[in-house]
Amino acid sequence: MKKILLVRHAKSDWENSELQDFDRPLNRRGQKNAPEMAGRLLKAGLIPEILVTSPALRALTTAECFADVLSIERSAIIKEPQIYEASSSTLLNIINSLDNKHHFAALIGHNPGLTNLAVNLCDSDIYNIPTCGMVLIHFPFDQWDMISYWTGDQKLYDYPKNVAE
Repeated sequence: MKKILLVRHAKSDWENSELQDFDRPLNRRGQKNAPEMAGRLLKAGLIPEILVTSPALRALTTAECFADVLSIERSAIIKEPQIYEASSSTLLNIINSLDNKHHFAALIGHNPGLTNLAVNLCDSDIYNIPTCGMVLIHFPFDQWDMISYWTGDQKLYDYPKNVAE
């Protein structure tokens, strides 16, 4: 079985209007939310083998934070330039090309592509993955290239303001 964890980057800082979108860092809330959400994964025993991330600063910083909290080697962070501003079909192509030696991967990126991908992979009713939101999807396949739209089963949807009762 293959598992993909879709993670939208943590909240970014818009304060410096001189910065290009690609270079925006995390703001204070994002710096708080990223380790909090990674901690929820750790508590649940959900630790991806690799983190495939957009190289945009806010996504890469989110990936590095997740790696630190989950004790994932930094060498397991794969920067994939195609994730930045990607459509759901481009993101699916990235998933389809993952190395089959990995069974659990996280894809860290941006909206709207990430939300559209979640909806298309498992017919989810998620309207918008908020910043630092996560969607875990399981697939009944042994190869990443077998994954296609509507073949997954959503197992988790969590986000910073989702407080367990």
